[in-house]
Amino acid sequence: MPKIDYYFSTISPYTYLAGDQLEQIAEKHGAEIVYKPLDIVALFGRTGGTPPAQRHENRQAYRAKDLARVSKLNGLDLNLKPAFFPTNAAPSSYAVIAAQAAGTGDVGALVRALLTSVWVKEQNIAEDDVIRACLIEAGFDPALADSGLLSGAETYAANLEEAVACGAFGAPFYVVGDEPFWGQDRLAHLDAHLSGDI
Repeated sequence: MPKIDYYFSTISPYTYLAGDQLEQIAEKHGAEIVYKPLDIVALFGRTGGTPPAQRHENRQAYRAKDLARVSKLNGLDLNLKPAFFPTNAAPSSYAVIAAQAAGTGDVGALVRALLTSVWVKEQNIAEDDVIRACLIEAGFDPALADSGLLSGAETYAANLEEAVACGAFGAPFYVVGDEPFWGQDRLAHLDAHLSGDI
């Protein structure tokens, strides 16, 4: 069974705009997805990137236009200036890590619910009640928001180190073996790789 290591941030707009494409590709190829939420700002710092708010105004302007275009093309609503961005992604990431370990619900649906909370519902995913609601929506026990914080923090930090080691520098970032794919716009390439076409 192919394995897709999926490095992402629960506050990344491009991760949100991927929708459920990754899960569809994984189902098509019988692949396993290992969800690896990480601190995207720390990843930028480690790999020569810059957080969006600190980028040159030309880059910020292009990013806004690109996000608007991708949201229309992918049929996903998107608020370009949500009320709670950026926010602390660690608590929601810990919940994803705990949910994946529990294995009782749909981790992909949880990730999408958290991202939708940021980019559509304008909710703060650093808050426990928002995280619990997302856990319930994805079929998990909301108590996972309170459990495994220490192991979640350890895994969150380890995910960052793994991401840097495998060549990741942004989100979403997908790795199959030694083949990296950066960005929701490279999911077709991931699909083709799993098909043996590239």
